[in-house]
Order: sequence, then C-alpha cells, then structure tokens
Amino acid sequence: MRVTFKNAKIHALLIQAFFTLMSALIPNLETIVIETSLPIKHSVIWLHGLGADGHDFAPIVPELNAANTRFIFPHAPHKPITMNNGYEMRAWYDLFGLSMQHQQDEAGMREMQKNIEGLIAGEVAQGITENNIVLAGFSQGGAMALFTALRHPKKLAGVLALSTYVSLKENLAAEASLANKDVPILMAHGSFDSVITLDTCLVSRRLLESLAYPLEWHEYPMAHSVCAEEIDDISRFLNKVFQAE
Repeated sequence: MRVTFKNAKIHALLIQAFFTLMSALIPNLETIVIETSLPIKHSVIWLHGLGADGHDFAPIVPELNAANTRFIFPHAPHKPITMNNGYEMRAWYDLFGLSMQHQQDEAGMREMQKNIEGLIAGEVAQGITENNIVLAGFSQGGAMALFTALRHPKKLAGVLALSTYVSLKENLAAEASLANKDVPILMAHGSFDSVITLDTCLVSRRLLESLAYPLEWHEYPMAHSVCAEEIDDISRFLNKVFQAE
C-alpha cells in the first residue's frame, strides 16, 4: 500500500527527516552523483582507490553508455595509513602492506561495510531495488566493493572489481551471502601492475572461481590504471547485467 500525503509541508518535512537520518548513518561519505538520463532505473556505487577521491572515475561516465543510471562516487574518509608511516589520506580501511601476507584491517573493513550498506539503503529508499544496483571499485575500493557485495543479504545486479583483490579471503566461504552466490563479477587487471600484482589478483580469481561465482576475467597490457579497452568492457558488462533484470 502506498501512503500519500495531502499536506505538502508534512511530506517535505518527512523527506528532510529521511535524508537527515541517512546523513547520520553515513557521516563520513560525501558523494558525487551523476545521472545519465531519466527515469533512473539502475544505480552504480563506485569506490575509488587509496589516496584518490570520488572525482577519480566520474569523467568516464559518458563513455559507459549506461542509460537511466545513477552513478554514486563516494569520497572515503581520511585515515592514517600504517604502510605510509601514518600519513593521512582518503582510504576505506588501513593498509599494513600490499601483499596478502600482511596484516589486514578487518575492523576497518567491517565498519566501512556498514557505510557502503548505507549507500545501498539510500538507493533503495529512492526506488531502486537491490537487483538493479552494481557495486564497483578500483584497487582498495574494488576490495571494499567485493567485501560488501559478496556479504550483502539481497541479490545485487553485479560487481566491478578493477585492479583489486579479495580481502579476508579465508573468511569468504563462511560469510558469503546465499543471495549473491551467483552475482555476476567483472574482474579486470593490468599485467604490468606493480602495486597490486597480477599474481595477487590471480589468487583472488582462483578463490572466486572455486566458490563458483560467475566471473568474467579481463587482463590488459597496462600498469595500475584503467585503459580504453577496459572501459568498453565495463560498458558492455553494465548494459548486460542491467538488461538481465
């Protein structure tokens, strides 16, 4: 049943109260929002890499040819990064090193997971169902996108995991959401990446395949970056998963 409000002032106050509540739930995540065309039917929540911000991937939106889509680019909060001698930068969680043998910031990941869940809830509140929401991310943002999406209790449209890895990989099998056991994943990596090496990413690829996730793999002759061919593949993936719903 849909509730309607004859009093426009009451309606406006309720809307204001909702967004005040959402701001309280996700106080650290300011966002850039780009809508490609109306009506909005789909959403992509795209997480940037360590030290970057939400502006990083906003310029590629016109190249993705994703109609009726809202792109949300949140800014990670500033955090001291152990790997960088405590220097503060935008980060989704602390980093102790770039290999999978280094300590991982489990508490930070789980706290940030709640914030990303808050962004998903915000899209649902605007009428976008979870199965029309893609979580995307590059590097540390990609690890956070995978961490959140594969544990999310309702089916999502897909995951874009760019130049990244599966964090806390030893916990995934036990914590994976049944609702997203068949969520489509596009995983892409540069063969010359010296930040998150290809070998590190391949460990994550094999883990996801061993757990029977439907994984689309792409490898490009590039470093820790994004290339034109990859943008074309992302465009095709988004249009495929959104048309499937």
